[in-house]
Amino acid sequence: MTDNIQLQPVRHKKRHDNKQRDGCCPWSRCCGGGDFRPRTVWLGHPEKREQRYPRNVINNQKYNFFTFLPGVLFNQFKYFFNLYFLLLACSQFVNELRLGALYTYWVPLGFVLIITIAREAVEEMRCYLRDKEVNSQIYSKLSTRGTVKVKSSGIQVGDLIIVEKNQRVPADMIFLRTSERNGSCFLRTDQLDGETDWKLRLPVTCTQRLPTAADLLQIRSYVYAEEPNIDIHNFIGTFTREDGDPPVNESLSIENTLWASTVIASGTVVGVVIYTGKELRSVMNTSNPRHKIGLFDLEVNCLTKILFGALVVVSLVMVALQHFAGRWYLQIFRFLLLFSNIIPISLRVNLDMGKMVFSWMIKKDSKIPGTVVRASTIPEQLGRISYLLTDKTGTLTQNEMVFRRLHLGTVAYGMDSMDEVQSHVFSAYTQPPQDQASRAPGATKVRKTISSRVHEAVKAIALVHNVTPVYESNGVTDQAEAEQHYEDTCRVYQASSPDEVSLVQWTESVGLTLVGRDQSSMQLRTPSGQILNFTILQIFPFTYESKRMGIIVRDESTGEIMFYMKGADVVMAGIVQYNDWLEEECGNMAREGLRVLVVAKKSLTEEQYQDFEARYVQAKLSVHDRSLKVATVIESLEMEMELLCLTGVEDQLQADVRPTLEILRNAGIKVWMLTGDKLETATCTAKNAHLVTRNQDIHAFRPVTTRSEAHLELNAFRRKHDCALVISGDSLEVCLKYYEYEFMDLACQCPAVVCCRCAPTQKAQIVRLLQERTGKLTCAVGDGGNDVSMIQEADCGVGVEGKEGKQASLAADFSITQFKYLGRLLMVHGRNSYKRSAALSQFVIHRSLCISTMQAVFSSVFYFASVPLYQGFLIIGYSTIYTMFPVFSLVLDKDVKSEVAMLYPELYKDLLKGRPLSFKTFLLWVLISIYQGSIIMYGALLLFESEFVHIVAISFTSLILTELLMVALTVQTWHWLMIVAELLSLACYIASLVFLHEFIDVYFIATLSFVWKVTTITLVSCLPLYILKYLRRRFSPPSYSKLTT
Repeated sequence: MTDNIQLQPVRHKKRHDNKQRDGCCPWSRCCGGGDFRPRTVWLGHPEKREQRYPRNVINNQKYNFFTFLPGVLFNQFKYFFNLYFLLLACSQFVNELRLGALYTYWVPLGFVLIITIAREAVEEMRCYLRDKEVNSQIYSKLSTRGTVKVKSSGIQVGDLIIVEKNQRVPADMIFLRTSERNGSCFLRTDQLDGETDWKLRLPVTCTQRLPTAADLLQIRSYVYAEEPNIDIHNFIGTFTREDGDPPVNESLSIENTLWASTVIASGTVVGVVIYTGKELRSVMNTSNPRHKIGLFDLEVNCLTKILFGALVVVSLVMVALQHFAGRWYLQIFRFLLLFSNIIPISLRVNLDMGKMVFSWMIKKDSKIPGTVVRASTIPEQLGRISYLLTDKTGTLTQNEMVFRRLHLGTVAYGMDSMDEVQSHVFSAYTQPPQDQASRAPGATKVRKTISSRVHEAVKAIALVHNVTPVYESNGVTDQAEAEQHYEDTCRVYQASSPDEVSLVQWTESVGLTLVGRDQSSMQLRTPSGQILNFTILQIFPFTYESKRMGIIVRDESTGEIMFYMKGADVVMAGIVQYNDWLEEECGNMAREGLRVLVVAKKSLTEEQYQDFEARYVQAKLSVHDRSLKVATVIESLEMEMELLCLTGVEDQLQADVRPTLEILRNAGIKVWMLTGDKLETATCTAKNAHLVTRNQDIHAFRPVTTRSEAHLELNAFRRKHDCALVISGDSLEVCLKYYEYEFMDLACQCPAVVCCRCAPTQKAQIVRLLQERTGKLTCAVGDGGNDVSMIQEADCGVGVEGKEGKQASLAADFSITQFKYLGRLLMVHGRNSYKRSAALSQFVIHRSLCISTMQAVFSSVFYFASVPLYQGFLIIGYSTIYTMFPVFSLVLDKDVKSEVAMLYPELYKDLLKGRPLSFKTFLLWVLISIYQGSIIMYGALLLFESEFVHIVAISFTSLILTELLMVALTVQTWHWLMIVAELLSLACYIASLVFLHEFIDVYFIATLSFVWKVTTITLVSCLPLYILKYLRRRFSPPSYSKLTT
């Protein structure tokens, strides 16, 4: 069958992407190597350590004081381009090889090195100051001398550290004590896992019960911690107090940890440090930043190698025409030096300065405010992106959940009918039964049914969650205020999911308000102000495997025990009682881009609950298969539950996401969405954002765990055409393990790909595979700490400064404040940077080839003598003050206005083929250079009359004028600075003629004979090119010119 994929072994291809990694982990200089091992940490006694731990310092610098200069010089001269010019300059110390003054070779090389060293020094200083700021943050440490101040870099394993509210946790710690009366604290983890929601953390019970924090030093206790690893969501350890009677042992889990880079959101906490330096979870989850070398730079490097080959060939030809007479090997070296201008030393400087100008233009663009360029070496990469990989939450969406729909089966309430829900809730708590009884019998029954169903649904939504109301007064958490007054203006809801917060905020808007919660109770306030008290008997938290959460509560006023549950429709459909509307309505709401949750309840008698509790406690105490036994006990309750309602919550898209994605699609860029979110939610967002167009099918890749399943599913997918792919991280891993080549080949043909449930390392792996398999440039966009690896792996990393903090923004090459700015960044700045860099590089090469052609003609006419045509200041002045400004002004050139580039993104698609800088354009410029150099030199030789110095005057002046006219020929849109540069350069040359009497006859240049000869030569060298340019624009205009006329 032709559709079948042949079973083949995975091909592991060695990577050749020239994106070099800078050494090892940035922490490696400050800590010893070695394996990671478990450790026993004594509270407050770092001296009792059983092994050597790394220092708690951040060091992101590439060099130190002693290695800076050798390191920078080594990194410069390890490239053939720079080493060539160093050897060239050094050769002038040998008398037999000297061709002129030493400064003609050392001044340009020194100028290039000074600029490079200065740039590296500025970068290193910025790095040093950033690191110093973090390492110098002051914390309080508990010691036998009381509370002492300690720098972050001075913290050791075993130290007892006090962290205040809104302070960054300096190292991985076990949570021992909190000042909060409810015995817990909230943690902001946006810089660690990319989630903006606060996490609840619990202290060790034994240490929380101590009268004061100072007592931690009086007890004999230790923490046993597992070896450092990459998993930020799990931890295994134990806490032991030896001087207790009997000794106390407590198991420790993720709930007892405070990882570094998180921020304390409530109260003051005390923790014992267990990991520092390179062993921190946050460090182990961050891949080392790469030194990115742009594709454009590699292409230019390739052209310089071709030019070097041409240099060697020309030198050999010159010696061969002398019949290898005399010391011919010395002649070869002299010719290599004589024609060294073929490879322009100014090329690297011009391109680097051009990149700085492009970066400045991006930063100063008022239409993309707040944009920051952190990697000024690769702006032209933005002009050739083929694949865009984007995060979902916070990047495409605002991470702001809004409640949109309540569906009860027979009736649905949207945003425009929430006042009806409010009146139902109000009537449920305020109208006495007799008021309803006095109404018409038919109306009463319907009214009562709808009202009670709405009330039950709202009450369930208000109870089944993990949300805690936090009361803040003047920025300080005040639990006493919470208990006494439940002030609405001071209340802030905190939870591990924004969905849950939006649901609780909605119940508040319709009259039932969550006003208080601790680990064992919950308080709701009715529209009339009455407080309803509920005892929390059990909580079954949401997990990615179960896809649901449950809670058992007792109503204190009636003693009734209720089991409430909410979850995804796929799992809840088998738990609730039979109905005929659940599946259809869930599908309808999902198509609208809403996140759907199914809410259900079950009444329990006291006997039923006691029986359940006994079995549940027994299952939790088992050593073997604990999680399986616990799940089995919970599932015994999850049967025949009463379906109450469906809720629909929308994660609002960022501004202008749809038109931006449309622009990118029209520009020939394929967009892949990589998210840690659920498959259903990711699919909803992809449809909502029009990542998947309305006429495209979606192929949801079924979960696969084995090779054969992956094989069958890939065959099924192969039969589809022009359809978007949605795949989960687990299935992706299986496919990449067995059928990497086949899967990537099929995925790259898709118009759009959505990968859900992706781990941060998986995101980076997908980027790497795309680069290897397609050879195309990738751009990664994200806003959270979990996107850093992907951003650093991509050819261009773009960080969005959002609610998930600045970690992604700081790690990225480019930082923007909104996703919609990405369109202008690529279509306008990326396109302009690439086209300008291509024009600039080719013109600098043309400038050097012209003078090299003239030297070749001169040497061949004068019996192949290795004598320089121009000496001293003429050769330096030619590529600096006489032509540098006009040539460099090409960085201001543009073919179309920015509005046109945004309106016609198809213009961007033309650049993906790399036509602005190709072997074809390069060869064209080489031919132009040879033509012009030959015309100028032969013209000067034909028209000069008596003295050799007249050849220099005529040819050099013609050369300068030709370069200035060629810049004018190349320019597509004139800028006033270009005109200034042209006139200034011409004025500089005329003014300097007075001082160049050593090389040029000043009296001769004032004659009419000089003027007509120079004019004739210049016209012959330039006029044919102007005519050809006119004819080409007339009969074969480029695509952009059609839009501007």
